[in-house]
Amino acid sequence: MNIMPPNPPRIRPDTLVATEGEFAGWTTWSRDSFESNNGPFWHRIEADGSVRCAFRVEQKHLNGMRNVHGGCFMTFADYCLFAMASRELQGPGVTVSFGCEFLDAAREGDLIEATGEITRAGGSLIFLRGVLTCGERKLFTFSGTIKRVKRKTAV
Repeated sequence: MNIMPPNPPRIRPDTLVATEGEFAGWTTWSRDSFESNNGPFWHRIEADGSVRCAFRVEQKHLNGMRNVHGGCFMTFADYCLFAMASRELQGPGVTVSFGCEFLDAAREGDLIEATGEITRAGGSLIFLRGVLTCGERKLFTFSGTIKRVKRKTAV
């Protein structure tokens, strides 16, 4: 898959856009090596302004029973929190709470998608919830809180 920095330059320098393949036009970030090594995870803004996230299950995402590892779902859901909050967040943040429910399994080759919403955004905290699906099947629900982090100034 060919990935290149996006154009126009208003997008952060650690943002990458797929230029070919299944996720052509979708965005990911290079700033988090854990997510980069465990993904690739992708997101895009839909026509209605909502954010959709997705990844295609590979062998590296599986547990010993050949289902997607729960930690993979949790890592992807955390990625989704930040993708869904990115316009509201507009800067650095950290996950301060995360809750989830495992509903069904997914297997190699499945397309996992996530949708969700901001339920409340205040001065320092953003509350979100979402669901991971494979087609019509709900696989995993999640909720989380992101805390805005102030940028450190040089001394």
